[in-house]
Amino acid sequence: MAVAIRLARGGSKKRPYYKIIVADSRSSRDGKFIERIGSYNPLLAKDDAARVVLDTERAKHWLSVGAQPSDRVLRFLDAAGVMERAARNNPNKGQPGEKAKERLEEQEKKAADAAEAAAEAANQPVPEVVEEAPAEEAPADDSQAETEAVMAAEVEAATEEPTPEAEAVAEAAAAEPTPEASAETNEATPDSDAGDDAAAVEGESAQKPAEG
Repeated sequence: MAVAIRLARGGSKKRPYYKIIVADSRSSRDGKFIERIGSYNPLLAKDDAARVVLDTERAKHWLSVGAQPSDRVLRFLDAAGVMERAARNNPNKGQPGEKAKERLEEQEKKAADAAEAAAEAANQPVPEVVEEAPAEEAPADDSQAETEAVMAAEVEAATEEPTPEAEAVAEAAAAEPTPEASAETNEATPDSDAGDDAAAVEGESAQKPAEG
């Protein structure tokens, strides 16, 4: 039977707590185990003594019978001085991933495009300032122009001299006697007849002595 020294997760969601166990390598992570030899609480500070609790004597015993520790438990054993952990060569350590490389390439491309645009803008001549001509007044509406023309025609018609026909009509109207003038004429007629009669009588009287 292959024996492994590894971690078994406990705790709640987003608050993990691990047990350092000795178990069959074929069993599940949180399944049955042979012995518990320590604990690991990642929520505590790194300098906290309760962060990693390990029974070094039982760890040495299981190592002596052929138990294989996992990488995380081997770090704990190396820190406790039980078993030395060999340095590993990670060729990708310190290098950005594929997505990070893509982002860097995009940033470099944008920077190059911006530099080219700035160089082109610096080489272009300064445009001359052209004074704009004043805007012409918009023509009046057709309806307004027609209204003004009609008003002007009426004013001209009112100020024109009267025609001969109009003058003749006016003179005829002035020559016709008014009702009041007719009444005055009728009243004055009897007096004139009386005067004529008196003049005739005087004439006859004057003629008679002459005849005698």
